[in-house]
Amino acid sequence: MSFVAFLGAIETGLLYGFLSLGVYLSFRVLKFPDLTVDGSFPLGAAVVATLITNGVNPWMATAVAMVAGAMAGLCTAILSVRFNILNLLASILTMIALYSINLRIMGRPNVPLLNQPTLFDGLGSVLPISVILLVGLGLTKLALDYFLTSDLGLAMRATGLNSVMASAQGIYTDRLILLGMAMSNALAALAGALFAQVNGFADVALGVGTVVVGLATVILGEAIFPSRTVRWATLAVIAGCLLYRLVIAMALNADFLGLRAQDLNLVTAMIVVLALVLPKANLLAKIRR
Repeated sequence: MSFVAFLGAIETGLLYGFLSLGVYLSFRVLKFPDLTVDGSFPLGAAVVATLITNGVNPWMATAVAMVAGAMAGLCTAILSVRFNILNLLASILTMIALYSINLRIMGRPNVPLLNQPTLFDGLGSVLPISVILLVGLGLTKLALDYFLTSDLGLAMRATGLNSVMASAQGIYTDRLILLGMAMSNALAALAGALFAQVNGFADVALGVGTVVVGLATVILGEAIFPSRTVRWATLAVIAGCLLYRLVIAMALNADFLGLRAQDLNLVTAMIVVLALVLPKANLLAKIRR
């Protein structure tokens, strides 16, 4: 793997780190199987691209993209909590609806951002984009750590562990699910908005397989860097995201494997299977001893 490919993998891993933190919040903290991110990731890209091409400040456009993602997460949570629709089905319904909404927002399947101002124009001339993403991701991680260790965050974690018991303790579990899903998809939309600005385009098909990538990074991080505290768990998620992108890049650049770009989903599936199987294999070996 060349140095350029290595840097590209790191940059992409940092971009998807925001998404992985959102997936961690929904899948691990709330125990909510959420497929909405397949729609909220391209939603963030669509909103930011449309606003920037219409002259809106990139910072404002990115903030609006996060709000749009939060609204998408709220829709899924409302369908599940208020209307008692199965959480997985509710997220699928929102994801399907978002495909059409994204097309409506952009007015076409693809919006280029060439020669348009972005968040990285000013800072990018001083620092590499990867450094800016690393700082932003680090601040996001610290903010999420602070929230999850606060009273409200502890109540949210209790809701994910046992909603019946949490409700019996006077915790408004429904409201916390709404809040958590909004935060999760806001992070996914932020990842999409940053992806569009770094790569110079927004496409309606950006979200295909996004939830699998996010879940793969969470599982890989937890398998390789097991932890019992929130701070280390979120760090493991970010490390898993970077490692996942490096493994993908090495696999696709290894000529002897004969893999091509269209094999990306196959490699992703294999990584997830290995991350799930290897810890169990090690546990069985210890038990037999």
